[in-house]
Amino acid sequence: MKLPTPPPCFKKLFSALFIACLAMPLHADSWPQAEVGAEAAGFTAEGIERLDDAMREIVANQDVAGMVWMLGKDGQIATFEAAGLASVDDQTPMTKDSLFRIYSMSKPVTGVAMMMLWEQGLWDFDDPISKHVPEFANLKVLVSYDNNGNVELEDLERQPTMRELMSNTAGFAYGLFGNDPANQAFREQEVLASSDLNELIQKVAAIPLMAQPGEQWYYSIGMDIQGYIVEQLTGMSFGEYLRQHLFEPLDMMDTRFYVLPEDVDRFAQVHYWDAERNTLAQQAERPDRPSYLDADRLESGGGGLVSSTHDYARFIQMLVNNGELDGVRILKPESVRIMSTNSLTGDEDMRYGIGGPGQPGQGWGVDMAVLYDPQAAGSPQGPGTYYWAGAAGTSFWIDPVNDIFWLSMIQAQGPRRPGAANMGEVARDIIYESLAE
Repeated sequence: MKLPTPPPCFKKLFSALFIACLAMPLHADSWPQAEVGAEAAGFTAEGIERLDDAMREIVANQDVAGMVWMLGKDGQIATFEAAGLASVDDQTPMTKDSLFRIYSMSKPVTGVAMMMLWEQGLWDFDDPISKHVPEFANLKVLVSYDNNGNVELEDLERQPTMRELMSNTAGFAYGLFGNDPANQAFREQEVLASSDLNELIQKVAAIPLMAQPGEQWYYSIGMDIQGYIVEQLTGMSFGEYLRQHLFEPLDMMDTRFYVLPEDVDRFAQVHYWDAERNTLAQQAERPDRPSYLDADRLESGGGGLVSSTHDYARFIQMLVNNGELDGVRILKPESVRIMSTNSLTGDEDMRYGIGGPGQPGQGWGVDMAVLYDPQAAGSPQGPGTYYWAGAAGTSFWIDPVNDIFWLSMIQAQGPRRPGAANMGEVARDIIYESLAE
């Protein structure tokens, strides 16, 4: 029996519904979906237009291939836009649903996981790290070295504490920079390319600390160690703990340590400035690290997560709301306060931060930086603004005084276009100039 041909109006309706379904955001029931507008969020319309234009100009100038940006205030989204390309090779457009390697923006996520377990009484700030990682009981400390390969080590004067692990003052190296024996060992032993956290811990236990515990601030492997501690305290893999206790409750289901096969088309590529061709070029996949498409890759709490703008905005707003979002409480307000309060004494020097010396007025809380003196830093942000960034350029900051957050998602690493704009400073200055009186 031949079915009747549907009338033209039905065909048009079906086509319209199909196109509408394709256009629907992947998180149709979950804030944030779209901007409410400048005035509704406490900014001037002219200011937000200038901000959006500035971000689009940065893309047009090839300072970055593509970008998604979001500005929120008082729980309202002033702007949520995308521009440019996610892949210059394929000419794939950047979209609001693009996925990003967030690298070190994984660190605050790890800090939240640790604070959740702290609230349960499973660890204490004054615990020696070796209480939870016995392999660290007999760590050595680097005293001196020379160009002839002579290295002097000494024993620990005392065990480093969990407080020092959370604040990057335990003395661990990282391998991202530095030609000292500790950082060289991180690179030679490929600590960050370990197959799992157990292997990572075994490697780190054999590498000396950069200094005695509490003496100095070193950007470190500490957050990867914290991921291992989460596993020891919960009996779960780090990724599974995050999924069950953080990502699912917050509807952050784009966030994980790898990219699902069905999401590969959403995964933005990393770009750099090719000086010979005078244009942006797409980076090849790193041969020394497992692919982001590999579900078994290292669950790195220091730099391994993939996320979307939607997901990370929900994570940020949870912190803005002192630990709660949409009726789901992740942390107590006290825990958020601890995370976002400078814990350094002033004797430490954050000169080993990414990109060189730490700026005046900058300290460290739990797994993220804190701007405790904006005036000294030359910033219009409120005191207590906390923030961090990723190695491929993703960044966020939260100003609790003015109830503002900024989130920018890009994928750029390596050489930049000569004269490229400082995107973070451009956005920050326009944002504060755009506050409605």
